[in-house]
Amino acid sequence: MSDFASRLIAWQKSHGRHDLPWQNTRDPYRIWISEIMLQQTQVATVIPYYQRFMTHFPSIASLASADEEAVLTHWSGLGYYARARNLHAAARQIVARHQGVFPASVEAITALPGIGPSTAAAIAAFAFGVRGAILDGNVKRVLTRCFGIEGFPGDKAVEAKLWTLAESLLPEAEIERYTQGLMDLGATLCTRAQPRCGDCPLSAQCVARRDDRIAQLPAPKRKKTIPERQTVMLILRRGNEVLLEKRPAQGVWGGLWSFPEVAPEAVLNSHLQTRFGVQAARVAAMSPLVHTFTHFRLTIRVLVVWVNKPGAAAGAMWLDRFDAHGAALPTPVRRLLDLLD
Repeated sequence: MSDFASRLIAWQKSHGRHDLPWQNTRDPYRIWISEIMLQQTQVATVIPYYQRFMTHFPSIASLASADEEAVLTHWSGLGYYARARNLHAAARQIVARHQGVFPASVEAITALPGIGPSTAAAIAAFAFGVRGAILDGNVKRVLTRCFGIEGFPGDKAVEAKLWTLAESLLPEAEIERYTQGLMDLGATLCTRAQPRCGDCPLSAQCVARRDDRIAQLPAPKRKKTIPERQTVMLILRRGNEVLLEKRPAQGVWGGLWSFPEVAPEAVLNSHLQTRFGVQAARVAAMSPLVHTFTHFRLTIRVLVVWVNKPGAAAGAMWLDRFDAHGAALPTPVRRLLDLLD
């Protein structure tokens, strides 16, 4: 076993995380759900969502038999909603193609919707003790600093080099401890800002620490101007009710319920009459809301529109504004609901 692996395993046994809700189990379903939730999301944020999700969908069969809206509702607020849709699709695929039994090989796990090679290797290691390399963002940072790997880790050539390195470091035994140790080290010690190098089991062999390059490694991505987009969101109100509209399955917030949107140049009353069969009795503007996605920044102009009659439209529903919190809503819509008086 390499010195890197042995030090990491020993550190994990003494100082790593051992009591997270998805640990101390070989249940691949529980491990799978946690790994998907943890993609681009902090552990502290994930824990309550994970616990609620497992209460409502305690098995592959229960997730597969649920309708998509129920799955999205219990994911609401966690973001990156494609993860929830892929979970649902994968559960149905496991039932249809694997008789409801979670597959054990990295190859078969990778074939499921929404699972890449790193996530598949983590699931296989924790659930089945299968040896395989992981390479998420935290692991890239650990390897880049420890071995002095130059270049942005997201570049194909650099990533390929990191995969080769990660595979070469795999221990012959205790793959679960090793995999968890990599995750724990990147999340708790070898952090992006203010890493705790004095507590790191790899500090003696760390190139970045030796060369005083911790702040430079890993190399940052070349900055690009974030595109700006704008929309107008309508909060239609009738007494204490608000109107929610279901978004198309594909695209931003796919399948979630949201306030209707109109193009900034749209004629309001014409749109209201055509789409919802209502007219505005009173209109007031709220402060714009800015929401940043991975690839663009969205500025939402908000108009609160009081109407006198119910109106109706396919794919839309009126809900008490407090009951609306129980629907599958994107985060900005939840924020706007909280701002209503």
